[in-house]
Amino acid sequence: MKNQYIMFAHVILLFNSFPQGSSNLWVPKINCKNCGYWFVHGGKSKYNQAKSSTFKKDGSDFHIQYGSGDVKGYMSIDQVTLADDIVIKDQKFAEVQNAGGLGVGYVMGKFDGILGLGFEGLALGGASTVFKNAIDQKVVAQPVFAFDLGDNKDGELTMGGYDDSKFKGEIEWVPLAEPKYWLIDIGDIKVGSFSSGTTNGIVDSGTSLITGPSVEIRKIAQSVGASANMMGQYTIDCAKVPTLPDMEFTINGKPYAVPGKELVIQASGTCLFALMGMDIPSGPKWILGDVFMRQYYTIFDYGKKQVGFATPI
Repeated sequence: MKNQYIMFAHVILLFNSFPQGSSNLWVPKINCKNCGYWFVHGGKSKYNQAKSSTFKKDGSDFHIQYGSGDVKGYMSIDQVTLADDIVIKDQKFAEVQNAGGLGVGYVMGKFDGILGLGFEGLALGGASTVFKNAIDQKVVAQPVFAFDLGDNKDGELTMGGYDDSKFKGEIEWVPLAEPKYWLIDIGDIKVGSFSSGTTNGIVDSGTSLITGPSVEIRKIAQSVGASANMMGQYTIDCAKVPTLPDMEFTINGKPYAVPGKELVIQASGTCLFALMGMDIPSGPKWILGDVFMRQYYTIFDYGKKQVGFATPI
């Protein structure tokens, strides 16, 4: 887009626009309804097709539903620039006219739109994904991207490869169960006396928490003394945090642990239990969101249809 529409990666709620559970790119257009306010983080940056010399009209309807709500708009085509030097031509994307479905999470979030990093099968409106187009147009070195979400520090998304200065030891590769979501098989999930047995889940930076079937999350919450609130989330007495059991995922025969104290998000004197019930019909059972990904340098290999985990430095 010649008028340099830029989205800045900032870890907040949806990891500012880079989820692996969706595949479309959308940005708010000028005069978008429910698209932020100037007095909240300076407002949202909005796309203006009239200021872009590379804009092409499409006009087909766009409506996508996320776990947190929906957005509506229409499709357009333009040039997209990631960072400073990854330029993707003729990218089909959505101009969002109304983001009211996302509610206060979008208004307060430090992000403008969403750039989905799932596979083609999830893309709406006949759009190729931004990353697939980047591969096809040979503007990335490898069909790979990677996240270092950090822990109380800035995160980093690497496009076209991975940064071996961000991790130590070997990369453990896990084949995908389905190249649509970044879906992997999970041998077991254990928290204290709870055991899920064989299941599956997607690895997704676009989900802040770890989510799972409501019934199973309720069992885990009850076992650690967490209580449900009106929003369907769980809080826990902050005094219990030091004694919380680890959450262990068995993936490809190897244990991956999230320490008990990392299963809590503390803010304003409240301790939010970082697991939430979410039932997805015909979809993945679990979502390994940011709470899990902060523990591991995570590599998404689009070409070989696999996910890699390594110990972050």
